[in-house]
Amino acid sequence: MKKLLIVLTVILIVTGFFFFGFNDLLTLEGIQSRLGQFYQWRNDSPLLVGGVFFLAYLIIAAFSLPGAALMTLLAGALFGLWWGVLLASFASSIGALCAFLASRYLLRDSFQKKFATKLKSINQGVEKDGGFYLFTLRLLPLFPFFLVNILMGLTTIKSWTYYWVSQIGMLAGTFVYVNAGVQLAQIDSLKDIISPALIGSFVLLAVFPLIAKKTLDWYKGRQVYKGWNKPAAFDRNMVVIGAGAAGLVSSYIAATVKAKVTLVEAHKMGGDCLNYGCVPSKALIKSAKVAHDMTHAKDYGLQNVAVNYDFKSVMARIHKIIATIEPNDSVERYTELGVDVVKGYATIIDPWTVEVADDTGNIQRLTTRNIIIAAGSKPFVPPIAGLETVDYLTSDTLWEALSHQTSPPKRLIVIGGGPIGCELSQAFARLGSQVTQIERTARLLEKEDQDVSDYAKVCLEADGVQVLLQHDAVRCERTGADNNGTQKLIVKHEGVETVIEFDALVIAVGRQARLSGYGLENLGIDSEKTVVTNDYLETKFPNILAAGDVAGPYQFTHVAAHQAWYAAVNALFGTFKKFKVDYRVIPWVTFIDPEVARVGINEQEAHEQGIKFEVTRYDIADLDRAITDSRATGWVKVLTVPKKDKILGVTIVGNHAGELLAEYVLAMKHGLGLNKILGTIHTYPTMSEANKYAAGEWKRAHAPQGLLKWVEKYHQFKRS
Repeated sequence: MKKLLIVLTVILIVTGFFFFGFNDLLTLEGIQSRLGQFYQWRNDSPLLVGGVFFLAYLIIAAFSLPGAALMTLLAGALFGLWWGVLLASFASSIGALCAFLASRYLLRDSFQKKFATKLKSINQGVEKDGGFYLFTLRLLPLFPFFLVNILMGLTTIKSWTYYWVSQIGMLAGTFVYVNAGVQLAQIDSLKDIISPALIGSFVLLAVFPLIAKKTLDWYKGRQVYKGWNKPAAFDRNMVVIGAGAAGLVSSYIAATVKAKVTLVEAHKMGGDCLNYGCVPSKALIKSAKVAHDMTHAKDYGLQNVAVNYDFKSVMARIHKIIATIEPNDSVERYTELGVDVVKGYATIIDPWTVEVADDTGNIQRLTTRNIIIAAGSKPFVPPIAGLETVDYLTSDTLWEALSHQTSPPKRLIVIGGGPIGCELSQAFARLGSQVTQIERTARLLEKEDQDVSDYAKVCLEADGVQVLLQHDAVRCERTGADNNGTQKLIVKHEGVETVIEFDALVIAVGRQARLSGYGLENLGIDSEKTVVTNDYLETKFPNILAAGDVAGPYQFTHVAAHQAWYAAVNALFGTFKKFKVDYRVIPWVTFIDPEVARVGINEQEAHEQGIKFEVTRYDIADLDRAITDSRATGWVKVLTVPKKDKILGVTIVGNHAGELLAEYVLAMKHGLGLNKILGTIHTYPTMSEANKYAAGEWKRAHAPQGLLKWVEKYHQFKRS
């Protein structure tokens, strides 16, 4: 009821302002024509006129009425420079505060709820630098201040901060306008205000925020680097720690732009993805899929084949594939590209010095303008009692540990229901292992929608995986006097413990950033699960940046490469311009069979973030190519803005879902809607037609029914 009364009051005052012609009065001609009368009133009752003027100005500012600039001019004409500045400054600031509070009371809660995700970074920025940001806006006298009042009311800035920053920030512009108003009687048009002196004033006002920002950055830099001795000269422009995806790409970019760059790697070039993650796991998945197709040959009109699981050959193929890709990431290739590759363990000594120790104990010190931390991640090993007594594996160590076995582990336990755990569970089950998958939560792939999680469970169980949800891994035990004893995992579900014997145990509960061993602690660089960075990937030291898994928030190779561009460019050219990392369109794929691919938000995230959406779903069971391939399972689910074709997110479950997703990634990146996809020719018969048919489902649901009725009548008329 209170909000309604406020809205009605605003409407009444705004309507009255125009109805009674005050808008005509607040023009240059209107003021000049009545200036003599204003002078007479001022001379007769200076305090009363001053009070009425103050109140009128406050109302105009509070209700965002036109004429605030002319009121500032009138202040100078009536009261002179100093009294005019005093009246106009306080009236405009208090009026702005009123508009700010009204906007906050009427609109902020609903606005923040509706656009929670989009406003998250803005709110964080306002909390951190809101006063400075507002000060910058207030210093631009030609900026529409009424918009500043309304929009800032929607943020989390404190009211007192808003008032005093506005008071100070508008003071310079108020002074300029009041000074011009002193000569109001001689001004014939607004153009006369812009004298050469005033043009210079406005130029100074425009560049002042930039000067202030540079000064503030300089001051912050002095504080951050206080106590550290900066070298007079540097050996290198950049040192990169870690030769995974982020390290390789950032060092390559630096070399391409002719910077002197050193890449330090203690282990294998190519990082986790090439040696322990993406590449070996996808090679394993392919072998498992072939084995599955052989045992299901009847689906294609052939005879099922009894597979001879030559596991040693499978592992040999995986290592051969790694070796085939290795030259792309090798020391030799990057040396040819102009990168100085140093093998050894890097330690950051100070913000400009990196110490590298090799296996022989030799140590060299490198001075550098910039450092990029690309140390990657490692498997997270949960604190399970007795884990050290059994031969457990991780997603990193299993490739070497199992490479000499002639058969897969007979009884395999995989702990973890995320992407890594699901991929390994299905692959090993298809290669002949008796797999038990343990997940402590209520479903697999918990970041995906419920229907995806349910379907993933069905698919894994169809391949023989025993999926145990809501089971906690309590402890491990080994019976027997030697290492050949029976190994057991005890799990608990609803208070009841169960013993599961195993031959191999794989920990696949996720990965954690590598945060120790290279000097972060010595420099006081903050870390909270990952290295703490700003939007430009800078740490507390602007010349030390982080990219890839060590920086988060996504642990994907393609995101690491994406971040590497920003880290390298901001490090090398940040003096001129810095770029904020763009996370708006991040795709990912879980490579179970069928694949699960996603970009943007899904239904559960939309609900959590309070985002309104519509769902369009197309079942791949109706797709001709999927039917011919005997893979007619899965779906395409698209979330769009209500009544619009703007794509908010897409989830695809099905054969080659990862490849199908690319079209939506491109569309979302460049603002293309479902109508554009529908209007694009897709080759027949291909899986990519699923995207077009999904767009068609959206179009059918949004067909203009009223217009179609008239079209139907038109056709009836044509038949008569």
